[in-house]
Amino acid sequence: MDNRPAIFLDVDGPLIPFKARPVSRERFVDSAVVQPLNGTGNPLLDRLDPGDGRRLLALGCQLVWATTWMAEANEVISPRLGLPDLPVVEWPDGDEDPERGLHWKTVCLTQWAAGRPFVWLDDETTDADRRWVAAHHPGRALLHRVDVGSA
Repeated sequence: MDNRPAIFLDVDGPLIPFKARPVSRERFVDSAVVQPLNGTGNPLLDRLDPGDGRRLLALGCQLVWATTWMAEANEVISPRLGLPDLPVVEWPDGDEDPERGLHWKTVCLTQWAAGRPFVWLDDETTDADRRWVAAHHPGRALLHRVDVGSA
């Protein structure tokens, strides 16, 4: 098991902003220009910024997909950000509703971290999630709610 702190990454909102980025910029990944989708696939993928991948890798933590994109994040998102294949959190079958006010990912991510420090980047975390993690996770944790309106 990797003992570095984990960074749990959501895709929609944090990495693919819901609002267009303010300035169009050339997109480079490993010196190759990322081609626009030309009407094929998810048009929002053009909002990904390869610089985000470089910044995330520079943190030296274990990056983990914590998104409903699941394994598709490695096929579609990782190459556009210049990331290697990352571990993917497998979500439970949704038969059990989370505690009132708790995000449906919170318990699963805390269990996945297994006591080691983690950061969770998502656009849907709340103070209820922070309180729950503080009460149930022995390691350090930072739940950062990403403002999906900013670039």
